[in-house]
Amino acid sequence: METILQRVSKAWVSVDGHIVGQIGQGLVVLLGAASGDTESDAKFLADKISALRIFADQNGKFNLSVQDVQGEILVVSQFTLLADTRKGRRPSFFDAAPPEEAESLIERFAEILRSYGLTVATGQFQAYMHVGIHNDGPVTIPLSTKR
Repeated sequence: METILQRVSKAWVSVDGHIVGQIGQGLVVLLGAASGDTESDAKFLADKISALRIFADQNGKFNLSVQDVQGEILVVSQFTLLADTRKGRRPSFFDAAPPEEAESLIERFAEILRSYGLTVATGQFQAYMHVGIHNDGPVTIPLSTKR
């Protein structure tokens, strides 16, 4: 699984002009599932993201997690994170998981985060989405289960 994690002051996702998910302070997780990814990959990322200390404490140091600040998480499926651009000018998405597998893994990822007591909103799988992100910092971190 591949992710881009962004610390935000607020974020939302809309489909056909209607907001389908929104959060206040917290994290946006752009998440792509690769062929061969499993529930253990989803759990690894959920564990890592929920405890990653990327929020500032009273001294301005990255010492607090999204759980510590009672932040929220917006999970947006994004198969384009699996793009292979090594050849030609058009990306290949050969490594992306088939839609039914990807949807199941992304839903499971969100469920795991919710089981930690986090408020989790999501986009709409396989929909054309507009995502509004007020990146805080900016703090943007790539995470992968393959590295």
